[in-house]
Amino acid sequence: MNTTFLRSILLATIALPAFPLAAQTAPNSEEQETGSSGNTIIVTAQKIEQRAQDVPITISAVSGDRIEELGVTDLDELSSYVPGLLIQEQSANNPGVVIRGITSDSGSAQQGPRVTLYYNGVDISRSRGSYQAIYDLERVEVIKGPQATLFGTASAVGAISLVSARPREGFSGALSGGYGNFEQTVVSGHLNAGSDTLAGRVAFEYRQRDGYVENLAASQEEELYAQDQLGVRASLRYTPTADVTVDLIGTYDQQRNGGTPFVSGTFPAFAGAPGGEANAFEDANLGGSPFSALHLGDDQLGLNREVYDLNLTAEYQFADEWTFTTVNGYREFDSAEVFDADGTAAPFLEFTEIADGWQISHEGRFSYNGSDLRASFGWNAFIEEGRQNVPFSTEEGTFLQCLSSIFGAPLIPGIPCVAADGSVPSAAVTGLATMGAATAIPYTSVFENQGRNEAYSVFGDVTWLATDNLELTAGVRLLDEYRQSGFFADIPNAVLSGAPLIPGQIDTNGQTFTADDSFQAVLPRFNVLYRISDDVNVFATLSKGRRSPVVQVSARREASGLAARNLQSVPEETVWNYEGGIKLSSGPVSAAIGVYYQVYDGFQVTVQELDANGNPTGATRTESAGKASNLGVEAELAIDIADWLQVFANGGYIDGGIDENNSFAPQFSGARFRLQPEFQASGGFTVDYEFGNGMRFFATPSVTHRSEIFFEVPNNPVTSQDSVTLVNARAGISFADERYEIAGFIRNAFDEEYLLDAGNTGGAFGIPTFIPAEPQFYGIQVTARFGN
Repeated sequence: MNTTFLRSILLATIALPAFPLAAQTAPNSEEQETGSSGNTIIVTAQKIEQRAQDVPITISAVSGDRIEELGVTDLDELSSYVPGLLIQEQSANNPGVVIRGITSDSGSAQQGPRVTLYYNGVDISRSRGSYQAIYDLERVEVIKGPQATLFGTASAVGAISLVSARPREGFSGALSGGYGNFEQTVVSGHLNAGSDTLAGRVAFEYRQRDGYVENLAASQEEELYAQDQLGVRASLRYTPTADVTVDLIGTYDQQRNGGTPFVSGTFPAFAGAPGGEANAFEDANLGGSPFSALHLGDDQLGLNREVYDLNLTAEYQFADEWTFTTVNGYREFDSAEVFDADGTAAPFLEFTEIADGWQISHEGRFSYNGSDLRASFGWNAFIEEGRQNVPFSTEEGTFLQCLSSIFGAPLIPGIPCVAADGSVPSAAVTGLATMGAATAIPYTSVFENQGRNEAYSVFGDVTWLATDNLELTAGVRLLDEYRQSGFFADIPNAVLSGAPLIPGQIDTNGQTFTADDSFQAVLPRFNVLYRISDDVNVFATLSKGRRSPVVQVSARREASGLAARNLQSVPEETVWNYEGGIKLSSGPVSAAIGVYYQVYDGFQVTVQELDANGNPTGATRTESAGKASNLGVEAELAIDIADWLQVFANGGYIDGGIDENNSFAPQFSGARFRLQPEFQASGGFTVDYEFGNGMRFFATPSVTHRSEIFFEVPNNPVTSQDSVTLVNARAGISFADERYEIAGFIRNAFDEEYLLDAGNTGGAFGIPTFIPAEPQFYGIQVTARFGN
């Protein structure tokens, strides 16, 4: 591949005029097909309209109406209803996305994601910029397994696509307001107006609630996990002829959320507080630092985040069997999250994570749909720049006393870091160490990693309809990638110790160390579909996925004592995916079951840096753990018992992890993947009963279950969560032909206590922290609709 020529051609295409662009609204369009089965779903996963059962890959699609029926408000809640998917929202700045047990959640600007998130067809996978509120959506789609020829950035283990509701002809709108416990307040709505040529839509959601973890620290104004966020989206659709559709979508999202409850499992928050993970379900005492305003930019714990997104997609059918599609996007994010990593009232480990960046993408695709042959080919360009800047603040005597106590050799014996009543005796250490010359010595440092990533590719996909019952598909993507990384650190020596406070940290002396490299890859896929009957199909898939290599740059100290660039290149992670299954859609029944086996080479893991004494330094790096594998089964079922009653169930089983007897990285041998449940299931039923006179009753009670998960690799029972079963429900009535609606909801109906995460930054210093998951939430919502 002539990479310079390819880059030039693909960059030039970004400047193409937006002539009849195409509405490749998403990789998986879902509508209810009018026919005998209300469960038949039409998708465009392969860039043409097909029944879901005719697509030889595993797809789970959830419509916006279904999201509302289930009463879920975020992707993490929705993931409980999709087999093989788990989403952990530690905060809007730090979501973890897991498909088939493989996690993508790194905040480093130097690393690439495993799971690709798409918003209206555009890659938004960079972790700190990927959170997106799910208001006024047409559908959410989960496409599992590597999909190299269907997605521009070649998702390694799968993709999630969020598709917003499009403008349509006519005048209509809705306004909804809700209130619940923890002072939950929600106001949302949309307004749609237009003709068959030009239509516009504006939608918004404002969501606010008190935090569900009380913070005893007098310095903090909000409880932990308080929520205050706003989303606004404006859409314009232009259809000058039946062959041309153009969509322009602009989105703004903002979060002003309260602090994350990193609660210490080592030190108590108050007198009589329990120890260990049980402490996570009591009041917290996260005081931040008296120096936070100066060193961290804010004296209040919490997240301040803004996202701007612009998308231009369209479709032009220029011949009976030919269509040209282009998808263009720009996204920019800027976030700052202040957090108390030690989980105590001590000003010990106080941080801010500042993450910002931008992404631009362009794709052009020609599609052919003939009687015996279907094909598509095109190009893609994706460029992003980002950084992760992490200021650190502490008080020197407190830090040295707490850190040395953790390692079993306190600086001043007899003085605990945090006392049994939650007070901070270590705050007196500076005065004792300086014999009263100083009572407090503030300390601050900062490190930053930077990344610029460019991916250019060409692709082709061909499906041959060999017989009326047999389809054979083959495709390939040729990928050329450029990755540039940077690192700098300002690490002053402490007054008391004469050395950097955090062992292993190295000052770069004002320099920014950089490195870059280029990589190429060939990513194929092969599919077979056989129609046993009009209602039953079987399929088999072979595909290759890839996570980008890491050009990992940090600092090291030379023998002379000077800082130098430390470059650790981590090879690409590849996966071969073998999959087969059967899909059924007959009358009132829709069902699918699939089996997959995945083999990983160069599986990338995050490991803690240790000092010369084997103690954790708080720093992490990426390494290859060698080989890993995944064996799993996924199943979905929906049955229309009556025209007013549907039952549904789904489940998944995964037996996966890093291979046993792993000589390449023995410390990871046999470990299960992070955030990977062995079993996952959900089920329930939906009632939608019309009384007459324009009134109806609706209800969707459901149960979700997840087996034990580990929060870290290698696995540690201390940082794990046992199985969790939750009961949720939404029910209400509508009247005046659905113009008005009153609904109630409850989530986690039995107020189960369980952990959202454990370990975290505190764990990197030997004092793991625990984050409690959401308690019981309930409330009522009123909606008014108008127009046609």
